[in-house]
Amino acid sequence: MLLGRAPSASFAVAVRGPDGVPVVIENAPFLDDGRPMPTRYWLVDRRLSEAVSRLEAAGGVRQAEADVDPGALAEAHARYAAERDAAVPAGHVGPRPSGGVGGTRRGVKCLHAHLAWYLAGGADPVGRWTAQRLGLSAPGPGDGARPPAAALDCGTNSTRLLVVADDGTVLERVMRITRLGEGVDASRTLGAEAVGRTLAVLGDYRRALERHAVGRARLVATSAVRDAANGADFLRRAEQVTGVHPELLSGSQEASLSFAGATARLPPGAAGTAPVLVVDIGGGSTELVVGRPGAGAPEVAGVSLDVGCVRVTERFLAHDPPLPIELAEARRAVRALVDGARRELPTLEGDSLLVGLAGTVSTVAMLEQGIARYDRARVHHAVLGRPHVEWWLDALSGEDGAARLARPGMVEGRQDVIVGGVLVLAEVMAAFDRDRCLVSEDDILDGLVASLH
Repeated sequence: MLLGRAPSASFAVAVRGPDGVPVVIENAPFLDDGRPMPTRYWLVDRRLSEAVSRLEAAGGVRQAEADVDPGALAEAHARYAAERDAAVPAGHVGPRPSGGVGGTRRGVKCLHAHLAWYLAGGADPVGRWTAQRLGLSAPGPGDGARPPAAALDCGTNSTRLLVVADDGTVLERVMRITRLGEGVDASRTLGAEAVGRTLAVLGDYRRALERHAVGRARLVATSAVRDAANGADFLRRAEQVTGVHPELLSGSQEASLSFAGATARLPPGAAGTAPVLVVDIGGGSTELVVGRPGAGAPEVAGVSLDVGCVRVTERFLAHDPPLPIELAEARRAVRALVDGARRELPTLEGDSLLVGLAGTVSTVAMLEQGIARYDRARVHHAVLGRPHVEWWLDALSGEDGAARLARPGMVEGRQDVIVGGVLVLAEVMAAFDRDRCLVSEDDILDGLVASLH
């Protein structure tokens, strides 16, 4: 009755209003007669549908296209298509649904379709724009919680997953060292074994998404895939494995998301009123970001450096333990890059907070406290002093990988690249004259999940 016609495909109610009446339905990717159905979410609330029609009649489609970033809209179309296509039965032969939201691949075809997906939990910028124009205060008028959201990060050294419930509760956070970027600095190609390791972990993560009934997800890749000639092929295979459309982040996008995740829940009073410097030391790149924490998407200035724990190790530290001449050359090269970044970024005040992210920083915090098994409560928002960082650089560079791995707090798979990572942290603290670094376990994954709300 709400559709105005008899249903011609199986469907489920995705969103209900406070009175229990359906607002959005989700239909199967095929009609009962086998014809493909590109539009998956339908707005069936009559008053809301009429309000959207009035907005369209007033030029809403054209205005939405003008107001919404084209890149973000294109990404939304791709995510929509990937989520719908994942519902196509395996082995299906014949015509398949195509296009993104409303069956189109670009631009805006129908505000109703965009709003329906947004209300059902989709990361749709046009749906969000429409909801704001109609005065909807939340991403859905339903009386129940939305399904969990997830973020997957294919980094140079590790592949990670975060699943968060609608109320912000972390349901699962896991990191697996896969070394996707092994050898990329020299070959500019992702190795077959590295790709295989990473895809295997992504397969495990897909099962986690299904176990938690995740409704919205973002899958991103960073430095190693940016630099690899076969990066597009890896992204295609990652989408096949996960059912989530992958995004190749630029250095600036990576920096902005890392900053948003790291600064959203700082300890009260930690940042003060001064800008915050966030350093995210990855395997293939290091992001340096300056900004002021705040609600929404904070305005930041960032620089992405072509060095990380894996890249420094592969470029400079050929011996284990590294030779003094190798360490000296590595420090000179990293120092030059960090000094250049410092000149590009806004000048920091004397009391500006430094926040450190990623495995290198977390591992040093564990080593400092002698934590044999990971304890987020003890690592998150721990403080590392600059003299202690330098001490750990000297200690770890003076022993081989086996001795490092024997230390309480060392994560297996990181012992051979930790020296390169700590070297980067030490040079950042020296260049920006920061005596302390606040460790944050909230990072780009948290920024990605927040972007889905």
